[in-house]
Amino acid sequence: MKPFIGNLLSRGSITVSHDQTLREVAQILSNFNIGAVPVLNDDNALVGIISERDLVRSLNSLIELDTNIASDLMTTSLITSSPDVSSSELMALMTKHKIRHIPIVKGKRLLGIISIGDVVKRLLEKLELETEQLRAFINS
Repeated sequence: MKPFIGNLLSRGSITVSHDQTLREVAQILSNFNIGAVPVLNDDNALVGIISERDLVRSLNSLIELDTNIASDLMTTSLITSSPDVSSSELMALMTKHKIRHIPIVKGKRLLGIISIGDVVKRLLEKLELETEQLRAFINS
């Protein structure tokens, strides 16, 4: 596991159960200021993901926040990655699939979730390090 991924996975992950109401899901997204949340089944296996966009798009349909549950709205065709992925590989996956969050899994077990913000932050750190190294080289 790369240090970048290890650090992010050590922070833990907010999740919801497949049978929580959509109102509860929306409250969790809002309370934790996150854009998406992994959905787990009764065996704690990853079965889906719900994003803020999913909730907003559902407002035009007959979805009810207090009666419909996470499994009614969650995306089930997931793009996931193993913990040995690099930030560049994550960026490529997010770009290719036009997604902003990638669950990191081992088998069906969720280890954590990486957001586009995490990847951009890592890219900026790499660029800053390269800039410092170039300055040091030029000044030596």
